[in-house]
Amino acid sequence: MTNPSILIAGVGNIFMGDDAFGVEVILRLMDRDLPEGVKAVDFGIRGFDLAYALMGDQDVTILVDAAPRGGEPGTLYTIEADLNELNYLGTELMEIEPHAMNPMKVLAMVKSMGGAPNRILLVACEPETLGPEEGLMGLSKPVADAVEPAVRTIEALIAQIHNGQFQGAAR
Repeated sequence: MTNPSILIAGVGNIFMGDDAFGVEVILRLMDRDLPEGVKAVDFGIRGFDLAYALMGDQDVTILVDAAPRGGEPGTLYTIEADLNELNYLGTELMEIEPHAMNPMKVLAMVKSMGGAPNRILLVACEPETLGPEEGLMGLSKPVADAVEPAVRTIEALIAQIHNGQFQGAAR
């Protein structure tokens, strides 16, 4: 039996402070020996590229991103996306911004193109700052400190998925 195929997709803008979290996590994962069938890709702000990748046949996609949810900066979340929500999105979510990345808009675009992504997990970090309008390079300390724990979380998710143990739940 072969392992399920997994796409780990880092998203974020390196010029907007903690929004670069997903990119930084992917850079670390690219230096690791990932199991066969697991691919880590830095999509940055390339929503169209991510949409086309999601049209592929991977069994699970793990999105890695900064996500303000009201917690302390650096808090990690593992969330399974409810793909049924895509049935209730308005047309404004179908519009992809060429220089920004909104994963829900990307998923809506995939659905509008006839795609049906399989399981989508999100490993997210609570940002401290997404930078001023003119931009900000580099992660804040609490978010930078969360990069390695996020890598370990993703490695654990991969192992659980390959062992058929991941049941999914928002944390």
